[in-house]
Amino acid sequence: MVSIVIPAHNEAKVIGRLLRGLLESARPGEFDIVVVPNGCTDATAAIAAGFGPAVRVAESPEASKAAALRLGDGTARGFPRLYVDADVELRTEDVRALAAALDRPGVLAAAPSRALRMTGRPWTVRSYYAVWTRLPEIRRGLFGRGVIGVTAEGHARIAALPRVMADDLAASLAFAPHERVIADAARVVVHPPRTWGDLLRRRERAAAGTDQLERAAPHQPGGSARTGVSDLAAIARRAPWLAPHIALFLTVALLARHRARKAAPTTWQRDESSRS
Repeated sequence: MVSIVIPAHNEAKVIGRLLRGLLESARPGEFDIVVVPNGCTDATAAIAAGFGPAVRVAESPEASKAAALRLGDGTARGFPRLYVDADVELRTEDVRALAAALDRPGVLAAAPSRALRMTGRPWTVRSYYAVWTRLPEIRRGLFGRGVIGVTAEGHARIAALPRVMADDLAASLAFAPHERVIADAARVVVHPPRTWGDLLRRRERAAAGTDQLERAAPHQPGGSARTGVSDLAAIARRAPWLAPHIALFLTVALLARHRARKAAPTTWQRDESSRS
């Protein structure tokens, strides 16, 4: 049985979309889906409960993703285990492909390939992601996908990690490159920000989360996921036409880091536009 833990804070707009995809061709009892509405003031819990016995709902009054993940872990029944953000799209066959990847010898963690839904995004957002998607660590890391799967052994590894904002980055770096895999047969649809302001908020959160993780756990088997000048230079050499996009990417990165340093270290800058 594949257990799927979905922390959900005020996700009434999108939780039904995710659950319909997960269950579209699932066999009875194939998946153990646990939705953890945490600190919700909307109908997230009611919508999830409306899917019947295929979905178990474990509510928490505390608006905390870390607490929701702990509660979901305590409720989940099986392995492999997937942690899925409520605002992505994942289908039955994608879960099966991830489970197959996690069944390979030596693999402790896996994530799906990433498809960005760029329809309706302004040129600034499209420009930023034209560079972001070409970064080496973005292509091979488990983070930034909204889905991470682990085996029982992999779960023991991430359960020992410090609780940080960048939980997906922490999980990715907890595994050496040979212990993790991107399952090309699985695909997750990710919804990027719809506005420049929301892009900055999302990148501010990422910058703050990276700084927090490096302070809490400076030495990880997966090394560092920071983007270096050499990474951007290599992209420019391969695709000179991306030079203006690289300039915008750097602008966003510098603004986000500046704003992250000024914000409270645990401030969660949520992007609401991607949920509309």
